[in-house]
Amino acid sequence: MNEKNLEYLQEQIKYTGFGNDLAAELKENIMKNSETFTLNHQAAYGNDQTKAELYFSKSMQSDMYFFNAYKVTLQKDNAPQMEQTFYINKGNNITLKEAYNLMNGRAINKNLMNKEGDIYNTWIQMDFKQTHENGNHKLKHYHENYGYDLEGSLAKHPIKELENPDYKENIMDSIKKGNRQSVTFTINGEDHKRYVEANPKFKAINIYNGNKVRLEAKQKEKLSNSQSKSTKKENKLDANSKDLGDDNSSNTKKIRRRKAKSI
Repeated sequence: MNEKNLEYLQEQIKYTGFGNDLAAELKENIMKNSETFTLNHQAAYGNDQTKAELYFSKSMQSDMYFFNAYKVTLQKDNAPQMEQTFYINKGNNITLKEAYNLMNGRAINKNLMNKEGDIYNTWIQMDFKQTHENGNHKLKHYHENYGYDLEGSLAKHPIKELENPDYKENIMDSIKKGNRQSVTFTINGEDHKRYVEANPKFKAINIYNGNKVRLEAKQKEKLSNSQSKSTKKENKLDANSKDLGDDNSSNTKKIRRRKAKSI
């Protein structure tokens, strides 16, 4: 048995988020000299349950084994099971917790390596509307030149923890891992518990109240009600104003098309 290969795989499993519990089972399977084998792992995040299958194969040219991929099955209350396979690439691994966050629709920030060996930074988010032939949901990438500034987005809000450099760094690190982070909003001298997460697509953050209800959804509902009440006022606009509005609407659509292409 290749001891160095075993140690490398144990470290790889550990830092991909599966801990040390699979070390003995990994060694046992390698000693069997099987061409392929699978290890199983379970984890809970609150009420959500995950099951992971880790796939290994033996090299055709040597006694080395490779950790190729792992498939996560996510079970949430009152929701169908969801599956996604995450592939292991040198320097590009997505951890189990990051995988869980992606499967919940949140974005993660990673330093990845391209084919030329250069490191680049990108935000990654799962696209639930598009899948590959193997059933995997596609992953959208928002690269550095897309211009998402997490720190700047956070600074637009009265977040108490941002006043402390250490707290600020911890909050940003947590959000970059895809977590919905608890923070304190100071509003009119009063502290309010909020949760925030990254929204790279719209270059913003999503904000939730203490019950984890997304606040922007409430704001949209209020906006919709106020717009219906103001219909009469809008009908009093002169013809020139209406023409300008149509032009702006057309330009907005063009801009959106350009943004969609850039993404």
